[in-house]
Amino acid sequence: MPREKVIMGWSGGKDSALALREIRRQDQYEVAALVTTCTEGYDRISMHGVRCSLLERQARELGLPLKKVFISQGASNDEYEARMKEAFLEYKKAGITKAAFGDLFLEDIRTYRDRLMTSIGMTALYPVWGLDTRALAREFVRDGFGAVLVCIDPRALDKSFAGRTFNHELLDDLPATVDPCGENGEFHSFVFQGPIFKQTIRCERGEIVLRDNFYFADLLPAP
Repeated sequence: MPREKVIMGWSGGKDSALALREIRRQDQYEVAALVTTCTEGYDRISMHGVRCSLLERQARELGLPLKKVFISQGASNDEYEARMKEAFLEYKKAGITKAAFGDLFLEDIRTYRDRLMTSIGMTALYPVWGLDTRALAREFVRDGFGAVLVCIDPRALDKSFAGRTFNHELLDDLPATVDPCGENGEFHSFVFQGPIFKQTIRCERGEIVLRDNFYFADLLPAP
């Protein structure tokens, strides 16, 4: 039987990468495209602050089409929802009625996504939902994934964590109050290598800046 096509809500971070790997392991679904929210003017992934050129490299190394959904700087939630619905409806017209996300345990986020998808007659999937985040973070490293912390909330983590590689040493250094996968928004990451990629995405660490009360570590594409 042919597998059902789904789209993947893709942030460029490790939870998205783990969710993509998990859904690819299932015989039931085939990922048809990545959908990522980006910010107009900055040409970067919204919230994460990663350059769209690196996002495009991810898609290329994953062998998947990429749909960038642009929202304005300081966009309201109404604008975000309208743009996302418009993008999802394009796929629905093509016969795709499900979208997968990398959420782990925040019930309010899942409820929000379910409501949004139901409003347009689509269904949300959560391939890594409910998994133990401490074990999942260690598994991510052991399985050969590589990621960099590109955005941190200084209310949860010291500035020095911005730009650090997500590895066992970093996990050992995280305060006990911080979720190992950053599920509460303590940090966001960019995945540059792993078993789901054809090749490593070469990038270099740039400057670290404070913007909108978050520290962002800029990543520069390397040849």
